[in-house]
Amino acid sequence: MNKLVSSVSGRDIADGGFVRVRGAREHNLKDVSVEIPRNALVVFTGVSGSGKSSLAFGTLYAEAQRRYLESVSPYARRLFHQMAVPEVDSVEGLPPAVALQQQRGSPTTRSSVGSVTTLSNLLRMLYSRAGDYPRKQPLLYAESFSPNTPEGACPTCHGIGRVHEVSERTLVPDDSLTIRERAVAAWPTAWQGQNLRDILVTLGYDVDRPWRELPKRDRDWILFTDEQPTVPVYAGYTAAETKRALKRKEEPSYQGTFTGARKYVLQTFATTQSAMMKRRVSRFLSSSYCPVCGGKRLKPEALSVTFAGMDIADISRLPLKGFNELLRSHALSGGAASGDHPEKVLVVRRILEDMLARLDVLLDLGLGYLTSERSTPTLSPGELQRLRLATQVRSNLFGVVYVLDEPSAGLHPADTEALLRALDRLKAAGNSLFVVEHELDVVRRADWIVDVGPGAGEHGGQILYSGPLLGLADVKASRTRLYLFGEAEKRIRKTRSAANWLKLRGVARNNLDSVDVDIPLGVFTCVTGISGSGKSSLISQFLVDTISDGLGQRVDVIDDDDGLEAPIETLGGEITEGFDQIKRLVVVDQKPIGRTPRSNLATYTGLLDHVRKLFASTKQARVRHYDAGRFSFNVAKGRCETCQGEGFVCVELLFLPSVYAPCPTCKGARYNAKTLEIKIRGNSIADVLRMTVDGAFEFFSADESLRRSLGVLSEVGLGYIRLGQSATELSGGEAQRVKLATELQRAQRGGTIYVLDEPTTGLHPSDVAKLMKQLGGLVEAGNTVVVVEHDMSVAAASDWIIDIGPGAGDEGGKIVAVGTPEQVAADSRSRTARYLADCIGGSLDRA
Repeated sequence: MNKLVSSVSGRDIADGGFVRVRGAREHNLKDVSVEIPRNALVVFTGVSGSGKSSLAFGTLYAEAQRRYLESVSPYARRLFHQMAVPEVDSVEGLPPAVALQQQRGSPTTRSSVGSVTTLSNLLRMLYSRAGDYPRKQPLLYAESFSPNTPEGACPTCHGIGRVHEVSERTLVPDDSLTIRERAVAAWPTAWQGQNLRDILVTLGYDVDRPWRELPKRDRDWILFTDEQPTVPVYAGYTAAETKRALKRKEEPSYQGTFTGARKYVLQTFATTQSAMMKRRVSRFLSSSYCPVCGGKRLKPEALSVTFAGMDIADISRLPLKGFNELLRSHALSGGAASGDHPEKVLVVRRILEDMLARLDVLLDLGLGYLTSERSTPTLSPGELQRLRLATQVRSNLFGVVYVLDEPSAGLHPADTEALLRALDRLKAAGNSLFVVEHELDVVRRADWIVDVGPGAGEHGGQILYSGPLLGLADVKASRTRLYLFGEAEKRIRKTRSAANWLKLRGVARNNLDSVDVDIPLGVFTCVTGISGSGKSSLISQFLVDTISDGLGQRVDVIDDDDGLEAPIETLGGEITEGFDQIKRLVVVDQKPIGRTPRSNLATYTGLLDHVRKLFASTKQARVRHYDAGRFSFNVAKGRCETCQGEGFVCVELLFLPSVYAPCPTCKGARYNAKTLEIKIRGNSIADVLRMTVDGAFEFFSADESLRRSLGVLSEVGLGYIRLGQSATELSGGEAQRVKLATELQRAQRGGTIYVLDEPTTGLHPSDVAKLMKQLGGLVEAGNTVVVVEHDMSVAAASDWIIDIGPGAGDEGGKIVAVGTPEQVAADSRSRTARYLADCIGGSLDRA
């Protein structure tokens, strides 16, 4: 492991000048002042929730953005997403800033690796100006090679590459049922479905005859018509009664409008805002490659143009490493055919030079396994941040502050070394790097450390130290110091043996090609390997899908994208042994616990239900006949009507950032005045939601159920989170720990397999120790824990390691080494081995 400490001297740092912060009070910062050098790699450290991001992003970057936007025209300012004005007295010496934060990919599958890195733009220009055209075909503009423009998109699939269709088989899975028995399964199950069946009665269709016996003409009209007739409906009438009522022109129950099953499914899939509804109707769709473009998304004219013998869709499907090799060989051969016009030769040379320079940076950052067409929703936050970092390295800006949020997240230690080289290039170009980071290898390379703490939330927000790395060794209050300088208490790992084995055979998915692997049951297994080697394909995809299918608990989830991405299919693989030992599967991922500010830690974990019942059981609430629903900010009788239970109102200022001000009526409490009059020991329901987990633990010390739930949240390192903190404010790592804590509250019966993908993301080493203690408890209770992880301290503390590689993409997908941490650390074939060996030597004692 790279233990190098920066060799930059104090004099070198001082020569670049300082950024001086005075009176920073953003979030939990306690009126802090600090001086931070420019032209240096500055790392902000501290436990999770200590206030690092509040200083780096909430104060420094927000202030830099505010100053920049003041220099642009008021109209242009409206086009930016503007951060709130930071709570700080003054910031001096601050250059322009660029933020590279951890974030999920664009929610649309039309955004790709190529568009993020601008490779797609260059490639389209290359095909437009220097492609090989069929004879007599006119020159196409670059836009004609984009599936996202009217000029380029295939007219059949609208540039998506796939078409969604419905058939009688998908809409009516059981044709022995009658319409009244819900043969048309695609229709809604509630009142709207009954309404459609009643309309068919009015229209004269037989709803009590098995579907298969209905005339084909009737079946086709019911399923596929685009007509939407409006007819009188007689709710509850039989067919004969309805016929008589129509003849007598009786007053109907209401007028109903019919919608065919296909039209209902396609409209709902395209327009619904409900993820649950989208999941439901997607079951009735069959998806296939577009018959016109074959999934290539472009018009035939664009696909007829080639470069190096390939159309633009095929070349976009090459891994970046292979793409680089193709372009480089073309450049070495002269870049053009012998009969080409000099202008074309020059164009090819210029575009190839730019593309190859961009690809060099991407490959150095370990992203050579990605393809240009890979859509951003399928990327991890770490992959997306490295793509954006590569673009900045190539931009050659000077005198900028780059503010990065845990750039090592999702990186194997070998990839972290490449990341550090990229950061060195940015610094050498005359820029400043302000990095929020937990990875000790990155911290050790810092020129300057700003340690925030000592604890999290209200227990943090102070600057414990600001200076060169070695000086932190003398700061006793710093928890980071313990891990940087080898003073942390060594973990003792019990040696546990497998109770049984789960045997996977012939797994073929993504870059995995007929892989066989045995996963031990009843122990803690860590799956390692460099980024893109196939870890998630094996564990988070194949293993999870196969077990959930076998247990009958699989739910096909469509995320926030447009639902049009081609599904990843498992081409082969099965569990041949050990499945009978698994009773339950729990997947703890980093997806948000809610998509709106109304979802929060208290609602997700179920804590709020118990708290609301406590308030409803008070003497004052019983006298007023208030039930538990009264204490929900989502219910009209309890919430503040001015802000509809949001707690704030939005004030649009046009040319300035929109201001979210506390509601003038409830002052941010979210509840109406009558509800807030009900108190437990002087605290209203709003006061309780403002409490941190640790604060609520003390307040509800007499309530055994709440103490247990809150205690688990604290034990996984979330003691600083407020109970009412919006789910949208939680990081992926925090959301994952909320899910884990919710699961830990359940009674443990054994036989469960827990699957976690990089659970240490966003965690300080001291918080990793807390997490490992909780996961170890699950194993002791007779369960199996399988984690995909890059943190070597987690790998070193595990019972079994499965190392995948040796490389990424096509160079990975193989089982390189398996065994105990000591066995894998001694395996020379593994790229993980040397980093693991170093960690084993310094952080663990064996029992």
